[in-house]
Amino acid sequence: MNDATRQWREWQRTPWGRLHYTQANANLARHLPPAPATVLDLAGGDGADALRPVRAGHRVTVVDRSAEMLADAEHAFAEAGLPVRLVHADLADLPVRGPFDVVLAHNVIQYLPDPASALRTALTLVAPGGLLSVIALNRHSEPLRRATMDLDPAAALAALDTDQARTRTFDTTLTLHTADQVVEWLDGCVLLGHYGINAVTGYVADNDRKHDPAFFADLERLELALADRMPHPMPARFFHLVFRRGNPGDGGPGLS
Repeated sequence: MNDATRQWREWQRTPWGRLHYTQANANLARHLPPAPATVLDLAGGDGADALRPVRAGHRVTVVDRSAEMLADAEHAFAEAGLPVRLVHADLADLPVRGPFDVVLAHNVIQYLPDPASALRTALTLVAPGGLLSVIALNRHSEPLRRATMDLDPAAALAALDTDQARTRTFDTTLTLHTADQVVEWLDGCVLLGHYGINAVTGYVADNDRKHDPAFFADLERLELALADRMPHPMPARFFHLVFRRGNPGDGGPGLS
């Protein structure tokens, strides 16, 4: 196991890591069709995003380029006694063919050289009337994170004028985007929901306090309440957009 994978697993076990998946699932559950729907999880890693849709009765395919991550996914689904299809492939050369009722592109576009093209390709795999779910680090959050978590106002000021950031977990440079940018890229869609993930938790520097069950239960309830209440999604650490593939003339909410 390499250091990046180890740190990723450690993050998933933290209260705020678990909360990330709780919020993503709660947001997506508002829009999912009745089971069994077909779900494609792009860059799905160890299957953490896919577990809950499978438990709800959906048929899920997880694609990832990391054999190690897919092995973890295979173990997790086998341990839970749940079926899943695992595909070892890069997003640039997908062997899967649609259409799928739901396509997930969670926490991936910040790593891609051409995220707009990747999301448009993902959209071609969505059935007409189906869903595309996009989660990504929010560019608007970076100055706040640097000021609150790092206590570095100078770095926060610098972050206002760049879309580049460094991830400690994978030790690589990320390109940060905004929800507005993603909406512009996907002009063949109707935006059904714009949610924030970690609107508060991502800026509470006292990690020890987050491990207190009573405090964290209150924090989780707050996060779930803030998820779709503007303006709170706008500076949240992650944005979560749910689109329906179809004619934008069909109507749908825009960004506030």
